[in-house]
Amino acid sequence: MFGFDITTIIANIPALMIGFAFHEYAHAWAADRLGDPTPQSQGRLTMNPLVHLDLFGTLMALLYQFGWAKPVMINPHYFKGNKRRGRMLVALAGPAANMIIAFLALLTWYISMHWLHGTEWSYVIQMVLKSIVFMNLGLGIFNLLPIPPLDGFSILTGILPERLARHLYLLEQYGLIILVILLFTDVLNIVLYPAMNGIVLIYQSIITMILTPIFGHLWLI
Repeated sequence: MFGFDITTIIANIPALMIGFAFHEYAHAWAADRLGDPTPQSQGRLTMNPLVHLDLFGTLMALLYQFGWAKPVMINPHYFKGNKRRGRMLVALAGPAANMIIAFLALLTWYISMHWLHGTEWSYVIQMVLKSIVFMNLGLGIFNLLPIPPLDGFSILTGILPERLARHLYLLEQYGLIILVILLFTDVLNIVLYPAMNGIVLIYQSIITMILTPIFGHLWLI
């Protein structure tokens, strides 16, 4: 869905803004709920995408399938209760937000196909919704990979016993190198695309159960 096709790039712009903004806002919200004032003091407790977007990271995502937003700074010392558990919850919030947005966009996609099928706006709306679905699924799944500095690494170290987690922290200095190697060897696509397709099938099953009693018939995606 990415590339240099101008139509695709235009459709991906709102998808990226939504995906990055909700991902980073979710991190900020979770940290704030756990007692950390850092995200709010830095103005990150907002869904305004302009606050969260990194210009170069956004361009890279639009053109080369790999990008980033401005990371939300947190201070676990403020967290209530277990600090490692708090870091894990903050890390989990970002990908969880992307998964929720992907489901809602797919649900809206199905509804729009029922209401707008055959209209002049149908293609445009469905193309944007498709971009939102797959952009958010891609962001969510990618960030769940247990590689530093991705969210999945903080989640993994939060789940593991502290003794094992301490050994894994040694990988942090090599995280970006590992990530670059995986990107250039195309290994990530072997993981990402089957995972995305599997989640879409699960979402479709849930949406079919929700909408079939309402509409009686659903246009297949």
